[in-house]
Amino acid sequence: MGAEVAHHYRHPALPEVDLLRARFVTHRFGRHTHDGYVFGVIDAGVEEFEHANDGVERAGAGSIVIVNPGVVHSGHAGTPEGWAYRVMYPPVDVVAEVAADLGARPGTPAFAGPVLGDPAAADLLRAVHRAGEKGDALAASTLLRAALAGLLTRHARVRPDGASAAMPAAVREARDILHANLVGPPSLERLAEAVGARPFALLRAFRDTVGLPPHAYLNQVRVRKARALLDEGLRPADVAAGTGFADQAHLTRHFKRTFGVPPGAYRSARGIGRVGARGPREAG
Repeated sequence: MGAEVAHHYRHPALPEVDLLRARFVTHRFGRHTHDGYVFGVIDAGVEEFEHANDGVERAGAGSIVIVNPGVVHSGHAGTPEGWAYRVMYPPVDVVAEVAADLGARPGTPAFAGPVLGDPAAADLLRAVHRAGEKGDALAASTLLRAALAGLLTRHARVRPDGASAAMPAAVREARDILHANLVGPPSLERLAEAVGARPFALLRAFRDTVGLPPHAYLNQVRVRKARALLDEGLRPADVAAGTGFADQAHLTRHFKRTFGVPPGAYRSARGIGRVGARGPREAG
């Protein structure tokens, strides 16, 4: 399939919606989560990924990969040739708005399976990308809503807000401490002491509830904060220092394992620091 390449860019009408078009062979996404949804259509090859609720999944050409918000997942090539795909990352409110327009009851839409066979929806997802790459805001926004409407109608259910299992108080308190201490976080022992728990008991409860152990969860919070700081125009070296990463290389490694592109390419593709920049740029 050729060399690896990744383009990360904004939807031209909805800048809060990210788009990724990529071909990966050796790249591996680490176990991570997103605040919003992941909708990917496989153009060629096979992607294999670990999905917290369904074990290891394989998605071949023409299939759609869907990950609900907050679900831990990974991603890597399922064949030696790798895979090529197009991914859309809409936030929860964008998807919920379309669901409400369709008459769904209040709540957060949830999709039942991580791999779907829906050729019509796959074609619409590809069309969203093509319109986005051309900067056609009207077509891209129209096609996005049409794609979401089809997926919601055929494959989603609405989960009432607050329906998920309650988070144990110790885990919630530990999570809040980590959010407040991106730089210089406490050890597991100190963290457990702060929330009134034993270290191993907290580790097990945190992993079972959140899907990641505390140190891995902290790196996810750091990456998300780093992304927000990059969007504000900060340079990667300053972002690394401000989010608790050891250096820019450490930030780059974790950022690419989550978003598929390094911070510098992400910053460039979003036009940060350049006047009049538009459209996707190749990651490097």
